[in-house]
Amino acid sequence: MSDGPSHYHVSSAVVATLPPSTERVLAALGKMENVEIYGYSGGKIIVVIEGTSTGQLGACLSQISLLDGVIAANMVFEHVEEETQCNDGRVDKA
Repeated sequence: MSDGPSHYHVSSAVVATLPPSTERVLAALGKMENVEIYGYSGGKIIVVIEGTSTGQLGACLSQISLLDGVIAANMVFEHVEEETQCNDGRVDKA
């Protein structure tokens, strides 16, 4: 049993790429943990990033921004959910 609720962070981000590099960036994003490609068009890629802290999301976004062919990677939205322990030991992932 933990001392308190744990947090689950979800963020969306827009990744702008040089058009000739988009496929290479998509391949790199597809290999990253906690990153899901939501869609892409015209050199812009929408991703969802998941983690346990804002810092973890920020570190992932920084890693994305350093990929060859990426012009910019900007967080658009972040949402935080609390995971709580029920009296019977079950975990409610809100």
